[in-house]
Amino acid sequence: MPSPDTVAALRTFVAERDWDQFHTPENLAKSISIEAGELLECFQWTPTPDPQRVEEELADVLTYCIHLANKLGVDLDEIVMRKLDQTRVKYPADRSRGTSAKYTELSDGREP
Repeated sequence: MPSPDTVAALRTFVAERDWDQFHTPENLAKSISIEAGELLECFQWTPTPDPQRVEEELADVLTYCIHLANKLGVDLDEIVMRKLDQTRVKYPADRSRGTSAKYTELSDGREP
């Protein structure tokens, strides 16, 4: 998760430009999607994209995620750990290891 210094630097950057007025949850969610599309575009025609561009686009996605978490007043560590707990239940290691199958398709070890 981002360090307190990184979060503070992002907040300062936004405050210096008076951009918080534009950072509604809706606008931030849209921005995350847009930047994720730009990240995906790095891989559109090549399996070996420009590493610098990938890092820049990934940074944009993460920046907007941090801004949205701040705007919503949620703790990133807390929500990631809570989601990891939920996903751990859906994808038990003994049944999901080595497979990309959706949780609804994982075998429970019993014969059909």
